Amino acid sequence: MQVLIINGPNLNRLGLRKPEIYGSKTMAQILLEIQRKWPDVHFIYRQSNHEGDLIDWIQEAKGERLEAKGIVLNAGGYSHTSVALRDAVEESEVPVVEVHISDIHSREPFRRTSLLTDVCAHSIIGKGTDGYLLGVEWLLDALKS
Repeated sequence: MQVLIINGPNLNRLGLRKPEIYGSKTMAQILLEIQRKWPDVHFIYRQSNHEGDLIDWIQEAKGERLEAKGIVLNAGGYSHTSVALRDAVEESEVPVVEVHISDIHSREPFRRTSLLTDVCAHSIIGKGTDGYLLGVEWLLDALKS
């Protein structure tokens, strides 16, 4: 089984950028935890600072080259601004779990609304980097049922 993990802008800086908000773990450390917890799942990780890349990967999740069963998505700042990304998630042929490391509801007003929440299968908000593990766990449980 394949699961796609997609990170948006600035998440290549995890562990370095504002550790008081986003924690000190790098994405490599998080991915290692995920792979150790679910060794029988093939995780494919993608990160881009470019909106179109995220849209392309969501659209390609279930296709000829990739047969992902679901997506864990941290779209970063695009969560609050991108109608195009929302449309891609809404049209996704696989379930998408939205992840936000920080509690967006207690941050700056422009971060409090996610355009993705109502088109995602589930959202994990404000659980730190554990949100990725919780997102994968929710997705795998949902796929079993």
